[in-house]
Amino acid sequence: MKRSTILVLAVVLCFVGLTTLAYASDPIHWGYEGDIGPDKWGDLSPDFAACSTGVEQSPIDIPADATVNPADIQFNYQPSNLTVVNNGHTIQANYDEGSSITVDGVTYNLLQFHFHEHSEHTLSGQPGAMEVHFVHRNDDGKLAVVGAMMNVGAENQTLAPVWANMPAEEGDPVAVEGATVNADEILPADRSYYRYAGSLTTPPCSEGVIWLVMTAPIEISEEQLATFQQIHTNNFRSVQPLNDRHFLLSAEMDSAPAEMEAAMTETAPVAAADAPATLPQSGGVTGPGSTDLWFGAAGLVMVIGSLALRRRIITHQDN
Repeated sequence: MKRSTILVLAVVLCFVGLTTLAYASDPIHWGYEGDIGPDKWGDLSPDFAACSTGVEQSPIDIPADATVNPADIQFNYQPSNLTVVNNGHTIQANYDEGSSITVDGVTYNLLQFHFHEHSEHTLSGQPGAMEVHFVHRNDDGKLAVVGAMMNVGAENQTLAPVWANMPAEEGDPVAVEGATVNADEILPADRSYYRYAGSLTTPPCSEGVIWLVMTAPIEISEEQLATFQQIHTNNFRSVQPLNDRHFLLSAEMDSAPAEMEAAMTETAPVAAADAPATLPQSGGVTGPGSTDLWFGAAGLVMVIGSLALRRRIITHQDN
């Protein structure tokens, strides 16, 4: 094969590999309606397969007879500087390091909290006006999410700094100078909760998430609800089948069935989104595959090698 042909082939391989790499890095767009809505998430990407094939998906309906845990979550929340972002799917407040919860002796660090207009979980079939999710991750990458229903009532002064600084358009996180937020004051005074094994409620819908849903709601005013609705509406996933799951007591975890234990200890990806959400609230991104990387690298090596060979030949001819 002539050297010129080898050089052309190397350039083509390099271009194909790098082009595929760039294309694979484009974000996969998902949303809450139409062809990119929750019913279609599992079809948008192989990475989102759990959204349609998973058997421990969230959210769920919590029946009236669901097991209730006493207030045994240890909340170690500190005030945080306010950093707020409209990620295109919700309003999210990123939290400073140093706040956590402790569940079954394991510490989960608070990463962020965000909101859904129309609650994702329902209680005996009844939704709340909104729902707030506090997303935590432990040192092994496992996720625990604390959820609280939000009903219309009195104005929520604790959330006022967030509401006053919600970006109307999607964009980068904004650090609000002089503003703080305290997650501990957002939660209801009654810290009893429902516990079950579930998933992220946004793509990639990864399972193995510990869900801790407060039994008591918090309140927001009608005006606060309307303000949020001007930015995001109906950003919720419908309830999913409970299948063979049951609501857990913390004391029961040591004797949980093997399959439940495996689900609870599965490592969830550092997201999205919820998101992240990544945790997965900002949408999934498909990374390059090993084949794409191989072709790109091989092309580059062949180009460099061909150029080096040509240089040696030219040098020999000049001599």
